[in-house]
Amino acid sequence: MLSGSDDPRRSAVGEEQEAESAKVHIGSDIVTASDMYLDFFGLTERPFSLVPDPDFLFWSDRHRAAFAILEYGIVTRSPITVLTGEIGVGKTTLLQHMLHVIEENTTVGLISNAQGGRGELARWVLNALSVKVERGADYVDMYQALQDHLVDEYTEGRRVALVIDEAQNLSVEALEELRLMTNINSGKDELLQLILVGQPELRSRIMRPELQQFAQRVVAAYHLGALSAEATADYICHRIRHAGGNDVVFKPEALVEIHRHTGGIPRLINKLAEFCLVYGALSEESPISAETVRQVVGDGVFITGFGAGERVAE
Repeated sequence: MLSGSDDPRRSAVGEEQEAESAKVHIGSDIVTASDMYLDFFGLTERPFSLVPDPDFLFWSDRHRAAFAILEYGIVTRSPITVLTGEIGVGKTTLLQHMLHVIEENTTVGLISNAQGGRGELARWVLNALSVKVERGADYVDMYQALQDHLVDEYTEGRRVALVIDEAQNLSVEALEELRLMTNINSGKDELLQLILVGQPELRSRIMRPELQQFAQRVVAAYHLGALSAEATADYICHRIRHAGGNDVVFKPEALVEIHRHTGGIPRLINKLAEFCLVYGALSEESPISAETVRQVVGDGVFITGFGAGERVAE
């Protein structure tokens, strides 16, 4: 309890100032704890940052299969390829890796969270592919500009891939508009490869009766699932090693406990594992035990998105 908390003479302004002061101290403690665990565990950088980083990409069997599908869609000029997965399984990281290693003869346009009706989506597409049109251009003008661009790229020997992230937010009308864009061809080859990436409801939407023609143009689709308990342990060790540490930062039973509370979702694993490093450094515990994992969850600092510290899977 803070001193003076029972003093009725304290003003509301004073309470607000004290609250702000407490926030500053809490924030400072978190920064200090982060620096502390790097030193304590001999790490050169944070191993569990939530920012997608292709350098930390962990190749589970499922991630290899997902990437192979993405690559297949581009190499074979497939009109539509679909990748789905729950939030935080690593879809965006895979996309970023693909952009790093894709062949030089492939032009990639990336769109995230596209919105809008007919015509507005066309502007998103043209902007992603760096195609300029007049400000007052109508849909016919924009479609013609896209077609001319695709033909020019094909003539120069380049493929064009359009990647749409968070595609589960697209309306039926938007998906149908994209299908029409994939109809542009040379008489021999498809000129636009569409890659849709999104949450599981994207697959459900594509299977709706009014999108039958769209579904028929989907050549390959893959659902990226969560990591198994064994893969979760390998994932954590991989990221620790990449950050300059060794394999004995966590006890085996702690790794099992982390999987139990995260369901093998990489983003949740990162959140819980980082808090475990903070707790471990503060208590000078190495390797980190399952009890520490349970303490982090029990303290409510780890939030899964389904409720504080809720166990999301067996």
